[in-house]
Amino acid sequence: MSKIQFMATGRRKESVARVRLIPGSGQVVINGKEMDRYFGLDTLKLIVRQPLTATETVDRYDIIARVHGGGFSGQAGAIRHGIARALVLADPGYRAVLKRLGYLTRDSRMKERKKYGLKKARRAPQFSKR
Repeated sequence: MSKIQFMATGRRKESVARVRLIPGSGQVVINGKEMDRYFGLDTLKLIVRQPLTATETVDRYDIIARVHGGGFSGQAGAIRHGIARALVLADPGYRAVLKRLGYLTRDSRMKERKKYGLKKARRAPQFSKR
């Protein structure tokens, strides 16, 4: 294993991703699987690669990510957040680009809690006059 590695944590919705950035050839491994096998949708793969594309480092780093919680969309967002944070640790010069594109900002939108008297967070029972 390489001695030079950059570790960061990314979060989105209920997902938490621990990301390791290692100098390499651009391989992305998520929970022990290749990214193409882990994520079925191309849009999720695109989301994960966004920070690398923005900083033009797609072929310079291998990424090993452990992610848990939430669904696939939240997990992709958490990995993107973690990769962006790790890239800033690797080279502080990337901070301006990643910050401008919003990849360093923790997306705070979460599921709203259910309220009593309602069926869901905001969905009220059907009204009937009689």
